[in-house]
Amino acid sequence: MNSTLYSLIGLAAGVAFILALKGLSHPKTARRGNLIGAFGATVATLSVFLYVTPSHGEEVGHSLPLHNFWWILGAIAVGLIIGVPAARKVEMTQMPQLVALFNGVGGGAAALVAIVEYLNLGAEATTAEVIFTVFTVVVGCVSFSGSIITFMKLQELMTTRPVVFPGGRFVIAGTLAAVLGTSVWVVAALGTTPLLVLAVLSLLFGVLFVLPVGGADVPIVISLLNAFTGLTVAASGYVLSSTLLIIAGTLVGASGTILTRLMAEAMGRSLFGTLFGAFTAKPQEASGSAEERPVRSGSADDVAILLNYARRVVIVPGFGLAVAQAQHTVRELADLMISKGIDVAYGIHPVAGRMPGHMNVLLAEANVPYDQLAEMDEVNPTFGQTDVAIVIGANDVVNPAAQTTPGCPIYGMPILEVNHASNIIFLKRSMRPGFAGIENELLYDPKTMLLFGDAKASLTKVVSALKAL
Repeated sequence: MNSTLYSLIGLAAGVAFILALKGLSHPKTARRGNLIGAFGATVATLSVFLYVTPSHGEEVGHSLPLHNFWWILGAIAVGLIIGVPAARKVEMTQMPQLVALFNGVGGGAAALVAIVEYLNLGAEATTAEVIFTVFTVVVGCVSFSGSIITFMKLQELMTTRPVVFPGGRFVIAGTLAAVLGTSVWVVAALGTTPLLVLAVLSLLFGVLFVLPVGGADVPIVISLLNAFTGLTVAASGYVLSSTLLIIAGTLVGASGTILTRLMAEAMGRSLFGTLFGAFTAKPQEASGSAEERPVRSGSADDVAILLNYARRVVIVPGFGLAVAQAQHTVRELADLMISKGIDVAYGIHPVAGRMPGHMNVLLAEANVPYDQLAEMDEVNPTFGQTDVAIVIGANDVVNPAAQTTPGCPIYGMPILEVNHASNIIFLKRSMRPGFAGIENELLYDPKTMLLFGDAKASLTKVVSALKAL
């Protein structure tokens, strides 16, 4: 394959990536966009086997033989054996963890490729190539180690609360200064030792960078680290003289940055506050425990009677819905209410669950019509005319503390204002706080009824009781 044809194939793959991002911007076109992106990635990967970019000293357009062919196929086979089953078997509740791991592997791979290419180039490396190599190693290693910590927080293999220690901000600042100083050392000395030292320091900084982030903010950091990975791919594309890598990496970096900004706005805080707010947050006094405060609990029959006489009902799905895999049951309940002439809508918070679009994908599995999904800005003005709000496994995204309690971890975050509804039904397993670790005063509101138990089992009982009315 000549260089012109190779470049055209790369351009076509780049266009496929752009169309994929466009498709992923809306639930109706997300599946098609995902398929287009997968097609573009497949074409881009296969084209590498037909043409390899020239190395230093080679004439442009001259195709080098592909070395280590069977090793490459073996690596791809190992990736398929691990990746395909993981992607197919992962539950919706663990999707953010999978994204974090895949993102971290991407950043680590880019860093390793940059290190190997640096060793191959040796003294022939230009200053620009060394600078891009340093950038790729730093950001790739930060993305890798940081993504591992986000995975552990989401998987609750470690505490989901911010991890801070005395002098922590100075340790982080000192590590960052060491990373920058070592980067200059690599550019000036052109040695293997300083590059390896840089990689170790970058891995350490990635850990320190994510530790102070609380569990509720981890999805924002995943998006940020995803943007970092895109930048490392783009930088490695320069080192490898691959226009396709530059295009793909730039798209990932740009889209990840935009998503990070939108998520931070949805949480009602600045990105700096998300990353380092734990160092300045004031400790909150614990309020009375659940055992000391009465709540109003009810049965499935009580809920069914309340719904039977409602005119408008808003369903607010959350992480608990995903845990219980109750999306099909909630669809059955919604269809039953609609058949009784009740106006039903789903109130979707931008960061409900563990990642943007989490609830949209979950409800799409149950074929919930898109026109029944209402975003936060659309549904909030209607809660005043809502007879019943059903909160299923959501907690932080409906917690009034975000509006009434300055200094709490979620203060300033826009919420679904279910507290304005005439009646509130909370489906919960227990009185345990949400992912942010703070109590929800809405649970003690006189107009709130709690239905304890597994969400799927509870909703099944409600459906049966409502059918009997």
